[in-house]
Amino acid sequence: MGVKAMLPSYELGFYALVVTCAVLYSGSGIFEASRDSMNRKAFRDGIKPGWHYFGRKMDVADFEWVMWFTSFRNIIIFALSGHVLFGKICSMTVPQHRAVMYMIYGLLAVLASMGLVYLMIILSHCLLLYSVALAKQKWLCYVAGLCCLASFKVEPFGSWQSGFVTGAFDLQDVLFYGGCTFTIVRCMSFALESSDKEEGIFSIFDLLKYNFYLPFFFFGPVMTFDQFHAQVSTRELRRKDDEMKSIRVNALLHVGAIVAVDIFFHFFYILTLPSDLKFVNRLSDWSLAGLAYSNLVYDWVKAAVMFGVINTIARLDHLEPPQPPKCITMLYIFAETHFDRGINDWLCKYVYDHIGENHDNILKELVASITTFAITTLWLGPCQVVYIWSLVNCFGLNFELWVQKFFQLGPFAKLEAKLSGAMSRRIRAAFGAVNFWAIVLYNILALNSLEFALLVTKRLLVMGFPESTLSIWFITYCGVQLIKERERILALQEEEKGDKAKLE
Repeated sequence: MGVKAMLPSYELGFYALVVTCAVLYSGSGIFEASRDSMNRKAFRDGIKPGWHYFGRKMDVADFEWVMWFTSFRNIIIFALSGHVLFGKICSMTVPQHRAVMYMIYGLLAVLASMGLVYLMIILSHCLLLYSVALAKQKWLCYVAGLCCLASFKVEPFGSWQSGFVTGAFDLQDVLFYGGCTFTIVRCMSFALESSDKEEGIFSIFDLLKYNFYLPFFFFGPVMTFDQFHAQVSTRELRRKDDEMKSIRVNALLHVGAIVAVDIFFHFFYILTLPSDLKFVNRLSDWSLAGLAYSNLVYDWVKAAVMFGVINTIARLDHLEPPQPPKCITMLYIFAETHFDRGINDWLCKYVYDHIGENHDNILKELVASITTFAITTLWLGPCQVVYIWSLVNCFGLNFELWVQKFFQLGPFAKLEAKLSGAMSRRIRAAFGAVNFWAIVLYNILALNSLEFALLVTKRLLVMGFPESTLSIWFITYCGVQLIKERERILALQEEEKGDKAKLE
């Protein structure tokens, strides 16, 4: 109830004004803190010389972002540019064999960048899981796949395998574990899809074509085997209307996002500030809340840029890869919280939806979410912070269902039925605001540190109560109402499209 309920335009305008003023006020506090801390000794490793003519240094605390645009930049441009040119030639000359050509290019690129021993390790895991797939037993596919994944994520097995790769360069560990873990996930998808195939099994070459598609190999996203196989096997390659225009626009947006982040890092040190808890503790509650929220937004931008660039390459190859993650600004539900939609789709298809079915049964939902987060913990690498992150997010996901079921009970359902759609929407938004901050607090555990997450929680819920707690809750409520308004408009647009399709 309340999904399509309208609110007065003046009310929505007031919400937008409140959110805008709050963001500007919080941002000004972070800007002043960044300016004042530019030369602190404690921040020496995280802040490096940047734009001297503006008198600004740059936040370089994020290893991944710095890696992409310094040591890895030329490799990315060279490898992906070569893939695009190679793929274009194949699409024009031998479209029926383009998957084989992509596989050959991917194998050669992996061999050139990581060496023969690394390639042999990858091929050995592919052969092992292919052999398991021949049995067409799903439970065996899960056991073998998770054991292979654990061999890279649990010590001393991970170090033992990485020790075979000779040589040393800055990106060796990143490429080693990225390529290996994504390979295992893809091989599991292949094995599980083969188990569902009614007659026979897919060939080993289908697995190699799937795994060694270079844009997805090292960093994903994960495309399930059934989708990849169906799309890459298409012989008639046709573009949709205005598809190339959409690809160009997306490419320009990603370039713009990269430039915007670079500018942002010269004026807001959102990644380095949380490393000094004594300094952060002197910030106002508003600035601290903005700092925690900004970290989640930045991580979404980083994921959107990485997967967006890769997805652009895949779309040029006539594929439909997983969509970029949903912006954290548009989230107030745990079920939609993910920074890698490919992994999320994989987990939902093979674990979460498989066990939880329609997600109405509390017990099945509990088992499904525990299993999903257990596999996610293994995927991320077992450690204390990951354990806590998995535990609280698993609780949040289930708590949503518990609250939903509780308010669907007779007395509450009758009470809501008596309310107008607008009032129901307001009440739901109030609960959504609480959920929004639960998502923020639970996820900065993994993005920053346990200490920073505890500090933010203590300041906003204990030391800041009631003034800061209630004011930030109200501002978040205003933001959730704006999100709901966008959802309402999208729902109406989808309804109109459905009506037009029926008429046609």
